Amino acid sequence: MGDTVRLDKYLTAMGVGTRSEVKTYIRKGRVQVDGQVVKEPDIKINTTNVQVLFDNKLLQYEEFVYYMLNKPAGVVSATTDNQSTTVVELIKEGKNKDIFPVGRLDKDTEGLLLITNDGDLSHQLLSPRKHIGKVYYAKVKGCVTQEDILAFEKGIRINDEFTTLPAKLNIIKYDEISEIEVTIFEGKFHQVKRMFMAVGKEVIYLKRLSMGNLRLDETLLPGEYRRLTQGEINSLKNKG
Repeated sequence: MGDTVRLDKYLTAMGVGTRSEVKTYIRKGRVQVDGQVVKEPDIKINTTNVQVLFDNKLLQYEEFVYYMLNKPAGVVSATTDNQSTTVVELIKEGKNKDIFPVGRLDKDTEGLLLITNDGDLSHQLLSPRKHIGKVYYAKVKGCVTQEDILAFEKGIRINDEFTTLPAKLNIIKYDEISEIEVTIFEGKFHQVKRMFMAVGKEVIYLKRLSMGNLRLDETLLPGEYRRLTQGEINSLKNKG
């Protein structure tokens, strides 16, 4: 049946402008609803059964938006920050949809980050009870060994209060600088770095490859993003 919302809120959600800008556009007669010019910002419309034109261009309503970002190093996983560029600022569309990152990556960590305004999905993906797997690629100073694999399988104690859930460690290359993939099931602060620190090694590069069923599109360069496909959205909602 669709939701019923105010016209000015609808246009704001569509990224036409801020609420005050949108009210001005409506009063100037730049908006049509079902073929009629409407000048009342507070008129209620049905988001499913309505045709809205702004400057004679049809708007397609979306309640929720979903972006896959390949987060670059040096950008913070936040909606606002006084010192640094945020991941939200990298998304050049959907500015008025209250988008936010699902979880966080450290400032110097790269890779997959989901940006959305769907609070229910975010809660589902971040809930500790769901045990959503996250896969990271890392370069590690020190030779990663079979002993480390076994230690990660048991869970790593990273402070007096917390031991991680069993994690899967896969060695791609072991040398003075090792290359690994690791799957963890929580998202504690600096977790991957602290796990390796606990076994006497140092993470010098970290990139998230996947979160649940969502895998980073390797065609995205650092700082680039795209909308999720409907299949990717369905997969996240159904299984996380």
